[in-house]
Amino acid sequence: QVQLVESGGGLVQPGGSLRLSCAASGSAFSDYTIGWYRQAPGKQRDLVALINTGGSTNYADSVKGRFTISRDNAKNTVYLQMNSLKPEDTAVYYCNAPRNGLLGSWGQGTQVTVSS
Repeated sequence: QVQLVESGGGLVQPGGSLRLSCAASGSAFSDYTIGWYRQAPGKQRDLVALINTGGSTNYADSVKGRFTISRDNAKNTVYLQMNSLKPEDTAVYYCNAPRNGLLGSWGQGTQVTVSS
């Protein structure tokens, strides 16, 4: 089992950038697919980006070309670089390690607010 802690959120103006970090501890981090998810007020939690053990990535259509997910297995960390941020990107961002189609427990997340 891997434990994940999110960080890096904050307040940013539209068009700005942020980099989120997902730090892992516990079992072999490199064996896990890691996903970034987000939940805006009153909305369901949705997948934003996913990176598998081989480094292949997938993105939600709404963030393609703006967000980049990456991993550093030596640091047990997955990053989400977010550029050209929009107000609709405002949400609490979470990372998770899906396994056999099941999500793990959720952490506290990190708040991202895009506003002028």
